[in-house]
Amino acid sequence: MIIPFLRDDIQGALTVTLERVDDPAAIGKHPSADGFPCCTAEVDYPGKGYQALFGWVQLVRSTDNSSAGAAFDMDPFYLFEDAPSPYAFFGINPTLFDAPSRAERDPLTWTAHSYLAWTPMDDTERRVLPLAGFSWGFNIDSAGRITLQQVQTLTAVDWDAHLPYLGTSHPGWVFDKWQPGSEP
Repeated sequence: MIIPFLRDDIQGALTVTLERVDDPAAIGKHPSADGFPCCTAEVDYPGKGYQALFGWVQLVRSTDNSSAGAAFDMDPFYLFEDAPSPYAFFGINPTLFDAPSRAERDPLTWTAHSYLAWTPMDDTERRVLPLAGFSWGFNIDSAGRITLQQVQTLTAVDWDAHLPYLGTSHPGWVFDKWQPGSEP
């Protein structure tokens, strides 16, 4: 799937690929990850240097999370889960990569909301401005079969629904509403 976005009136695009893992070792995962999803989202943006700094905010709702699937939680990169940043990945045209799995194949519904955002460097506050987003995930049925959830584009309504939680979970950051016109 290709999702266009605008930043500073410059056109960019995300290329999102969702695949089933058939060789866990090739992506650095344990053999139990076989059959689970692998999501890659690449940023194509012609800006250079600081103008191409972006971050990925990812939230997950899962029937095995703290709310038993009733709400979304932050999904930080596990090496930095104690860092006070809302970004799972950050850098110049950063690639989002995620390959969630479980050792046991118990019934489960797992859905991610992944957002490309940016933070202006000339602002006095650490702001997160969303640019594009998509939903993806997987389900495990009672027989242990894994079904991938199709990638779907998210909208301002989806992002704005996360704002109360984002503000509470990262009080040192300001999360802007998704502004009209940031979608091409």
